Formats: sequence, structure tokens, C-alpha cells
Amino acid sequence: MFRVLIIFCILNFYNPVFSSIKEKIISQMQLTNNLSFNFIQTIDNKDENGKCIIKYPKKIWCKYNNSNKKIIVSSGKSLVIKTKVSYYLYPLSNTQLNFLLDKDYLISKIKNLEPKKINSKYLNFTIFENNNKINVFFDIKSLSLIGWQTEDIYQNLVITFISSVKINQKIDNKIFILPKND
Repeated sequence: MFRVLIIFCILNFYNPVFSSIKEKIISQMQLTNNLSFNFIQTIDNKDENGKCIIKYPKKIWCKYNNSNKKIIVSSGKSLVIKTKVSYYLYPLSNTQLNFLLDKDYLISKIKNLEPKKINSKYLNFTIFENNNKINVFFDIKSLSLIGWQTEDIYQNLVITFISSVKINQKIDNKIFILPKND
């Protein structure tokens, strides 16, 4: 009986299927230099959508489809959130995007985590960093990144779902120049 219990525990803690999946996700991420995608972002039950480009490491450009003409730009060190009526400049290191935009950081964390299967459609890796919880989601079939979940500075749940993902497209690096405050 004791042997059966030990074998059961070993099989539960080591799952070669998840190990193989994790290795494929890591391999795919290592080959990715940039991502272009559409997104839907839900904050406090309010949806916004738009288009983004991520260039590793730590650069992002997003344009929202809203009346405020909101854009988000990271140069790799700073992050600007600009609308028709406001302009915010943050050190990127003070945001959770600092982690999400760092491919090497994500890979190092995923290597040490086991994925959780959600609804037989998604794989989730939960990362804890500096009192922050970051959930990163991958499609279980394609193993592509499909989104993330964080909390904003006001402790609102922020869910970002990405679609129409294109990998390693030719992009103009000028989009990562921080916009000025007009």
C-alpha cells in the first residue's frame, strides 16, 4: 500500500505531458522577437479594445479604439499613457508591464512553474513578483500567448485577451519613441 501511495504521488507531481508542453512554450517564446495583435482589455467590468505591438525586451505600443484616442508606449525604460486630455509618464520598472514585456524573465519563471489547465482550452502560469500576481495564459492547442491578468495601481483586476497574433513582423522602431505631452 505504501508503494502505491508513493507511485501515485510521483505521478501527480511529475507530469511529462505538461513538461513537454512547457518546453514547447519556452522554445516558441525564445524564437519570438515581437508580437503584433488585437486586444480586448477588461478593467473593473469595462471593456476597451485596440491594437498593440510588443518588441522584446520591454517595448510596447498600443492604440485603443476609443473616443479618448488613448495610446500606451514603452521605450524600454519609461511608459507613457496618453489620451486627448491626459498624459502620464511612469518608470516602466514601477509597472507590471516591466515583467510582461521581458521575455527572458517570463521564460525563467515558466521554467520553474507548472501550468494549470483551464477549461481544456488554456494553460495558465501564475507568477508572484514583488507582491504582485501575474497570470499568463497560453492556448492549449497552439501554445501561443493569448493574454494575461494583473491588478492595476488602483487594485482593479485587469484582464487582457489578445487575438490575431502575428509573430516577428517587420516593425518601425519609431513607434517606441515616447510621445510628447502636447
